[in-house]
Amino acid sequence: MQIILEGLERTYAGAASAGNVHAVRNVSLSIPSNTIFGIIGKSGAGKSTLVRLISLLEKPDAGTVFYDNERVDNLTGQELIRRRRRIGMIFQNFNLFASRTAGQNIAYPMEICGVPKIRIKQRTQELLELVGLADRENAPISTLSGGQKQRIAIARALANNPDILFCDEATSALDPQTTRSILELIRKIQKEMQLTVVMITHQMEVVRDACDYVAVLDAGSVVEQGPVAQIFTHPQTAVTKDFISNLAPMNSESDSVTHTEGIVRWSQEGGHYILHFVGHMTGEPVLSDMAKKFNISFNIRAGGIQHLPEQDVGTMIIDIAGTDTEVSRALAYLTEEGIIVEENR
Repeated sequence: MQIILEGLERTYAGAASAGNVHAVRNVSLSIPSNTIFGIIGKSGAGKSTLVRLISLLEKPDAGTVFYDNERVDNLTGQELIRRRRRIGMIFQNFNLFASRTAGQNIAYPMEICGVPKIRIKQRTQELLELVGLADRENAPISTLSGGQKQRIAIARALANNPDILFCDEATSALDPQTTRSILELIRKIQKEMQLTVVMITHQMEVVRDACDYVAVLDAGSVVEQGPVAQIFTHPQTAVTKDFISNLAPMNSESDSVTHTEGIVRWSQEGGHYILHFVGHMTGEPVLSDMAKKFNISFNIRAGGIQHLPEQDVGTMIIDIAGTDTEVSRALAYLTEEGIIVEENR
């Protein structure tokens, strides 16, 4: 299911002293079918409003929403209800019924749609197996861990065989290890069911570990979009660079070493050039070969690898010393070898 947004606008009336809130500003996006598409932004960027517009929970003030070339933002009545039933939603706080067992929570959307009881029982067991909780059908919700609750929420979202799955901050309440397992499950489900998955998040780790494409939202507008590998290697805006530079901070035993998931910076000084190595280039001795070919020396200030779903992206922050001519030749060589070179301003 391809999703196309054209010029979406949404404004909310604010208090008289504060004025109106322009939550979504002229957003146009093309979300490819059968992919995981991330929409990332900081708090207040407009993510939640945008997902409500895309998922037909709200109507835009202006603009259009298409599912597979069919306009859907103008649907009303039973047509809107039928279209919404083909959309799955996963939320940060699970939104499960405490009074129902795990299996009964999964069954609920099917009960609303009048699915026969025999089919509900069969489908519930299928989904419990899919999310790895086949033995927890009769478990009270209060006995489940956070990760198990989210697995039940995922199963419930899939109950009516949706063609689109929305994940609104689905891993924000989970610890890092559980987050990785949930993202792996979503990727598995997406491939098996050939769903279009839209992930709303403020965590660049989620984009890195799960998404094929990403759009960066800031102050209600899309400021950058593209394949995840492209965004990691060619970030164009300050907000995107900030997301990447603050990706998954880890505690360090030494104040002189700053750790980031897959990236280690051991010198806060220097670092005039940022090099990006994509795919197999992460394992090539390009800098060593460069030093042999040209009359230069280099100093690595930081380095590491980000493991994206389809390929690895390596990053190094370095200084290169030598004459202007030799440095220029060395940089040209790196580019010829397929390294993406960026000046670190």
